[in-house]
Amino acid sequence: MHISEGLMSAPVLAGGAALAVAGMAVGLKSLRSEDIPRASILSAVFFVASLIHVPIGPSSAHLVLNGLIGTIMGWAAFPIIFMGLLLQGLLFNFGGLTTLGLNTFNMAAPAVLFGVMLRPIVNSQQPWLPWVAGFLGGGLPVLASAILVAIALYLSGEQFKFVALQVIAGNLPVIIIESVVVMFCVKFLKKVCPEILDPGASNALEGVSA
Repeated sequence: MHISEGLMSAPVLAGGAALAVAGMAVGLKSLRSEDIPRASILSAVFFVASLIHVPIGPSSAHLVLNGLIGTIMGWAAFPIIFMGLLLQGLLFNFGGLTTLGLNTFNMAAPAVLFGVMLRPIVNSQQPWLPWVAGFLGGGLPVLASAILVAIALYLSGEQFKFVALQVIAGNLPVIIIESVVVMFCVKFLKKVCPEILDPGASNALEGVSA
């Protein structure tokens, strides 16, 4: 899912960076001080899950877990994913620094979109709906991220058209695996710590305890 350095055109890099900065601003504003430990853990999970790469042309396939991050943290997925990508770029040269903004947007925007959309279903009282929401919340953000990567490649030159299709096709197995992993993560969290998936309930509990 990482786009390597030296491939993207300047306008695409600039556009991705601008969108990432905007998302970061909203994400940091939404991040409460009590959320920082949770955000740090999720950033570490994202960092570790993304370490195993399967090369696909100028990009690569790996577990992302951006859907899980978006479901738990909402807009804060932007700074969480940014920190994981920054450390990967500095320590392992994964993706690189010039593409940091674009890679952040490609992974964080779908995380926020589907995380916010599916959170009410995740917190449904129907026993089977969280399974469905977890499955969709795992796979759809990865699919959307792959499509965004493909669009960025295509916009950078017609020569990347075939590679863009490769990126989507190469991530199909990851989408299936990620759907199953996030589905079981959601069910586990609902069982042991449901307030993590329901910020409204968490805030209500804080008000009662205060």
